[in-house]
Amino acid sequence: MGQVLQILLTAFFIGFIFFGQKLQMRMFLMEIDRGLKRLDFIRIQARDLTLKTVKEQGKPTADITPQINTLMEQFIIAPVDMDPSGIVRKFDHLLDVHDVKFKDDVRAIAPGASEPTLNNLGNLVEASWALNTIYRIVRHFYLLGRRTSSFFIILQLQALMPMVMQEAEAYMGAARAFAEGQPIGDGIGALVASRLMKDKVQRKVEKDVIVAETTMEDRRVIALKAEGPGGNVGKPGDAIRSIIEENQGKVSMVVMIDAALKFEGENSGDISEGIGAAIGGIGTERFKIEEEATKQRIPVYAVIVKESILEAITPMKKEILDAGEKVIERIKRLIIERTKPGDTVIVAGIGNTIGIGQ
Repeated sequence: MGQVLQILLTAFFIGFIFFGQKLQMRMFLMEIDRGLKRLDFIRIQARDLTLKTVKEQGKPTADITPQINTLMEQFIIAPVDMDPSGIVRKFDHLLDVHDVKFKDDVRAIAPGASEPTLNNLGNLVEASWALNTIYRIVRHFYLLGRRTSSFFIILQLQALMPMVMQEAEAYMGAARAFAEGQPIGDGIGALVASRLMKDKVQRKVEKDVIVAETTMEDRRVIALKAEGPGGNVGKPGDAIRSIIEENQGKVSMVVMIDAALKFEGENSGDISEGIGAAIGGIGTERFKIEEEATKQRIPVYAVIVKESILEAITPMKKEILDAGEKVIERIKRLIIERTKPGDTVIVAGIGNTIGIGQ
């Protein structure tokens, strides 16, 4: 009996050496396949929501399915960076061209939409585009790994799938928020700026950015945010540079408020202070702010509200909303500590201003 058991164990061990990796890869492929089917369901759900919302709010006169399919496949080719000189200007130009074309494309399928609604629909299309792109990338590596029987491609994809699915679910939540015009977690900076500029005289500067002046602790405060309530982020870099140039050496400090990705274990809505330009994106707007602040020797401070990626692009939670007043208190403290009465301070509320007016 003992000899038989030993033979079986030896056979199992030898079989595992030869076939263990293949068995493991088959299990990984099954797991990825389930995730891929879920991704396909989510992207179709987002696409259907986009079609439904555009038809309801945009009042198109013809079938918009072909145009939506075209928008789902759009892309941007990054400029050559072999010579990095002027790369930011090139990126900025590309983004401007993309924004204009994309907005025109959305306007073409939603001729009956108002400007704020048009911005919301644009955000909705972008969320659907992101889900479609995630699905295509995952499918590509899944099929490539299966066709080539590459254990390492499959292993890496399987390890990344939980985070990919989390991001996909977040984009689906964002699509629902954009369809309904609800404020999202990323808009906390815009919300704070909106509270500062409430009932003040407002003016538009640069692209889709609203500015208003107020006072805080005997300091002149210039608050700015993207123009709402449509889904919009504006160009705060251009706006801050323009305001600094307008005031010719009178700006003593720039304070930027934005949402920031929290670490696991941290509480949503917690606030942190730091130094530097708190703004996401590809980096062109941050470059403009840093360049102008450095040229004028203006300190830039950041106040961030911690959120998960899911909370940042889905409807704003109460704990994030409640953080707004705490952020204003932090701004007041910074102003008292770092400036003198009579100084001019720029307070920039960064983030998507969907559902948040002026």
